[in-house]
Amino acid sequence: MWQRFKRAMRSFAGFFVSSIEDPELILEQNVRDLNDQVPKMNESIAMVRANVTLLEKENAKYQQDVRELTAKVKAAIQAGRDDLAGQYASRLQIEKQALERNEQQLQIARAAYEKAMNVKKIFMREKERKTQEAMNAIRDARRAKWQSKVADAMESFQVAGIDATHDEMLRKVQEGAAVNEARMQMALESVDHQALSIEEEAEKLQANELVKQFKMEMGLDSPAPVSDVGEPAAKTIGKKVEIK
Repeated sequence: MWQRFKRAMRSFAGFFVSSIEDPELILEQNVRDLNDQVPKMNESIAMVRANVTLLEKENAKYQQDVRELTAKVKAAIQAGRDDLAGQYASRLQIEKQALERNEQQLQIARAAYEKAMNVKKIFMREKERKTQEAMNAIRDARRAKWQSKVADAMESFQVAGIDATHDEMLRKVQEGAAVNEARMQMALESVDHQALSIEEEAEKLQANELVKQFKMEMGLDSPAPVSDVGEPAAKTIGKKVEIK
């Protein structure tokens, strides 16, 4: 039971951490951390370099002391002062030992400085690579967020924008056009087109007869010949044509 409880608590903690993690923010913090390590590394390298400089100065001093004591030993021997020569020789021995230790330490310090510089080169190269990767990932993340917003806007536009009413409005316009077209068709079908045509023809004939009558009165036209049934055609002038 206790194991299950601990497992549940770990899963809850993992879910909580993963839910608040923002990869973009974490990458930006990683870049800042890498940049913050550069001054610390430079400070450490400066300390190593300072140690090398100090040992080089000490080495130069020991070498100078060894040369001076060597000259004094020789001078004392030439002067017949073996006692002074012995004293200078003892000091010379101590300085030589100190010089030897100093040279060993200087060699180690120079190797440490060279190693530190190599480590810095590797670190800077790795820092540049990780920074570039982080910046590319951040740009990709921001581009993905922008694309997600655009996609959300487009989906919202299609669902709640014009698309939501476009088809409905088209359907209403088409329905209205169909209704009006049907009404027009019904109205046209209810009109007696044949009767209208006959009336139009009768009006044209009546107009022609009136024109002929005016021409006869004005002496511009001769009377019409008698028809086969013996009734002059002129008697029909002025009569209204009845159309059944």
